[in-house]
Amino acid sequence: MTDPIFNLPRELIDTAARVIDENRVAGRTVALAESCTGGLVAACLTAVSGSSDVFTEGFVSYSNDAKVRMLGVSSEIIETFGAVSLAGAWAMALGALKNSDADIAVAVTGIAGPTGGSDQKPVGTVVFARAIRGQNPDNIYAERMHFDLDDRGAIRRQATLFALELLSPSKDAECAASPSP
Repeated sequence: MTDPIFNLPRELIDTAARVIDENRVAGRTVALAESCTGGLVAACLTAVSGSSDVFTEGFVSYSNDAKVRMLGVSSEIIETFGAVSLAGAWAMALGALKNSDADIAVAVTGIAGPTGGSDQKPVGTVVFARAIRGQNPDNIYAERMHFDLDDRGAIRRQATLFALELLSPSKDAECAASPSP
């Protein structure tokens, strides 16, 4: 089953609805910084009635220039590590918090393909970061994943699902126990 307006997969909508409810109960607001998902995470959240109680805003920063301009990602981070890196996702999540009133921000950046991959960062490489307001920046959770899928849309869907899950308050303890290296 899909969302009747945008044909969003039911799994994404159901996950978004659960995440909205969990954050509402926790009294917490969320923001996003999206690159390879191009606003798909935000689309899933806003497909849920009442999401404005929780979702404050989303930044779609697809180009490196947009990451610098919209989120304040250092051009040095992009030049040194690349936009698709733990440091890049970390800076995007911090930028989303800095430029919003949200309590938590999740960032997603990656290579959805079918072009753009390299030996070091093949197609399907997606990096996530999760930052909570007031958290020590050294303890921000970030993770690099590889979705071994043949289809750009499938990679974006899996990245969206993972990003939605990272917004869940149930991930707080797990993410705090394993911040990025």
